[in-house]
Amino acid sequence: MREESVKLKSMETKLTDQQTQIPESKTSTPVTRPPLPPFTRETAIQKVRLAEDGWNSRDPEKVALAYTIDSRWRNRAEFPHGRPEIIQFLKRKWAKELDYRLIKELWAYDGNRIAVRFAYEWHDDSGHWYRSYGNENWEFNDDGLMALRFASINDLPILESDRKYHWPLGRRPDDHPGLSDLGL
Repeated sequence: MREESVKLKSMETKLTDQQTQIPESKTSTPVTRPPLPPFTRETAIQKVRLAEDGWNSRDPEKVALAYTIDSRWRNRAEFPHGRPEIIQFLKRKWAKELDYRLIKELWAYDGNRIAVRFAYEWHDDSGHWYRSYGNENWEFNDDGLMALRFASINDLPILESDRKYHWPLGRRPDDHPGLSDLGL
């Protein structure tokens, strides 16, 4: 048992080191999506940041590759099932939520599950700004693809002057404060 645990730990480290080498082709699915479960604190934090980076790309096809072909979601009052529905959902989302910027933070993890809290800022086509707060529960398959995603989200209207996320669209810079640092 101990030998198996050491071997798994070694595999986690190797897969984690290889994470940035996974091709992000829009037409193919990686065989695995490291880091893989069971998660350690370090690999769970990595998985959360990778999810944040993907969503901040606002590329529905790229984001959908992180989910199983038959992934099941609950997002507010919508229940997408499978990658094609996830892609359509994300296209609608980012057509409505303009200048979207997201920060996720690890809340808890165990085995193949991760819980996160998040906040994102966006504006509608009338220029009204919002900060959306929420929690997500994720469950991954053995290949590191998310099979289940349950999200609860609330929107708070904010003034543009109350915004806290000012980085250029895309990946949050490494030196930008996280949720806890911002007091969110």
